[in-house]
Amino acid sequence: MKNNLVWFRNDLRVADNLSLLKAIQNSKTCIGVYCFDPRHFAITNYGFKKTEKFRAQFLIETVAELKENLKKKNISLFVYQEKPEDIIPKLVEEHQIDSIYTQKEWTDEESEINQNLKTQLKKVDFIESYDQFLFHPENIPFEIATIPKIFTAFRKKCEKEGSISATISIEKQQQDNFIPNNTTIPTLEELGFQTFEKHPNTAFPFKGGENQALLRLENYFWETQNLSQYKQTRNGLIGTDYSSKFSPWLANGSLSAKTIYWKIKEYESTIGANEDTYWLFFELLWRDYFKYISLQQGSKIFQLKGVLNKEYHWNTNSKAFNQWISGQTNEPFVNANMIELAATGFMSNRGRQNVASFWAKEWQQDWRIGAAYFESMLIDYDVHSNYGNWMYTSGVGNDPRDRKFNIQRQAELYDPKGDYQKLWLNL
Repeated sequence: MKNNLVWFRNDLRVADNLSLLKAIQNSKTCIGVYCFDPRHFAITNYGFKKTEKFRAQFLIETVAELKENLKKKNISLFVYQEKPEDIIPKLVEEHQIDSIYTQKEWTDEESEINQNLKTQLKKVDFIESYDQFLFHPENIPFEIATIPKIFTAFRKKCEKEGSISATISIEKQQQDNFIPNNTTIPTLEELGFQTFEKHPNTAFPFKGGENQALLRLENYFWETQNLSQYKQTRNGLIGTDYSSKFSPWLANGSLSAKTIYWKIKEYESTIGANEDTYWLFFELLWRDYFKYISLQQGSKIFQLKGVLNKEYHWNTNSKAFNQWISGQTNEPFVNANMIELAATGFMSNRGRQNVASFWAKEWQQDWRIGAAYFESMLIDYDVHSNYGNWMYTSGVGNDPRDRKFNIQRQAELYDPKGDYQKLWLNL
């Protein structure tokens, strides 16, 4: 029997957590660790913070619930405001850790941290599990190298030949497994921010954490049955219920895609299946697709030419950037969306497509600056979806059509009475 450590990153949940399950199955003792990595809150090369206050607050709430939920299972979570490479080796030594269990990550920054740790901890086993997908890599009808360039081809084959695993539950551990610790979760101020009140108009008034995610799921599916209208309302702009709003919990892994999927299946067998219920599954599949493209293409998703290796003329204009983020462009619909983002850390899917198209196609500004700003601001930032969508919209991703949005036409279609623009432009 071994002493095991679960290193939490973007899998901040107890239910349906594969690393946690593997760690406790083979353990004498099992502890967890989460690091508020100072690099995530530093100023980027573009002059703004890598993570802004909205996601920082959501993360604090999430880790607090994770700590409580682990405690109920007699598993102790150690929390630090330090780099993983600095703190994990100390924990390994202090608790005589044999194995580290963690979610498999593959993007550049995460891979570098992994390598740094493995170099320091040569005698420790690292067990990494893919646990952020709906369709696990072993359950899709493709090798990673042959993932199609077009989403539809990926979707159709996965729907026909792929399979989705059951969710897993975590048993309560023996009382003596719990090791008390005096580590504390940093406050917003300790992470370098001022406390703030949520904006009254926010479309995302919810808190972070696994319990909160399940409450939202319960509400959206069973209490309101809004899932039955999902496809019809998903392009809305105002309020909490035009879409599921699951994305922030999915992004930090306090809710698993599989949990949502099996709840959809339960809902369909109880309330009824229609195109709307299918469409939420469809959106989860898009999320998977961007993760697989990232896995296949590696650092290309962060490069100017994208996965298509396409050349465009890109500008880098700080005046344009300041106009765009402050909602002072010549397009009121773009402005309203950018003001909402700055005020709340959230924006509708329809808004994101329009402001990204405007930045990359109308103004022909370096799309990576827009992507980095979204990374900073969005509560639901997910590296794969964010950069996948930005490439897609900018003509260097998985869309050979290279479309450009007609912003005024979009405003007429999705904000015909101008209610959304009035909400944010008249502050």
